[in-house]
Order: sequence, then C-alpha cells, then structure tokens
Amino acid sequence: MKKSQIFMLGLALIAISSVLYSFSSPAPQESKIKWLQITVIESVIPGGAGRSRMITIDENGKTDEVKINNFFSLAGINFNNVRENDQTVTNEIQELTNQGWELEHISSGVFSGNQNNTNGIFLTRYLFKKTE
Repeated sequence: MKKSQIFMLGLALIAISSVLYSFSSPAPQESKIKWLQITVIESVIPGGAGRSRMITIDENGKTDEVKINNFFSLAGINFNNVRENDQTVTNEIQELTNQGWELEHISSGVFSGNQNNTNGIFLTRYLFKKTE
C-alpha cells in the first residue's frame, strides 16, 4: 500500500470515528422540576383590623405563614407598613433566588368588598421553580 492510500484510509477512519462518537453520546437526563408558591395577602381594612400574611407552600406541601402589616391605619394608608411589607417580600424572594429558585410567574388580584363595607384585600401570588 502506498503512503497516500494509508493516509487517506486514516482520514476516513478518523471521520467515521467522529461521526460514530457524536451519535453515541449519552441521552440527556430527564430533569425534575420543583415548584414553590408564595401568596401575599395584604388587608386594606382601616384601623389594622385586617389580617395580612405571607404564606409559602414548598415543593413538599409544607406551609409557612408570616404576619405582615395592613396597608391602612385609622388615619389612612400607612406608607411605613407598605415599605415594611415590600422589604419582607423582597427579602424572601432574594433568599429563594440565592437557593436556586427562579421566579416563574406573578399574578395579583383585588377584592374590594361592596358599597356597604370597607373590607378588602390585595393578593399577589409568586410562583417559583427549580430544576434539578
């Protein structure tokens, strides 16, 4: 066999080996997604009579409940309470992202009672996911 034939045969073997190697790579592992939800319920009942909470439900169904402040005091909207609630929620989101959770979706809603009362809540849901 001539040197040029041996060289061409070598190149062909390298090309075939490369193609076979690319097809033999392991199949991707199926990933597992975990879900976690936070529900923030902020009362708009004057005088602090409402019950505001931040409720967390983890991937195992375990529930954690943290008291937060109502939006209103007897004098009207209490901006200090709004700031404290925002800080509490932001701290929780920061902690979860530090643990590898990714904020997937946010939804919010308002219940404003009716014309004869001052009951109401502002509700926000944060849905997080983590892929393992």
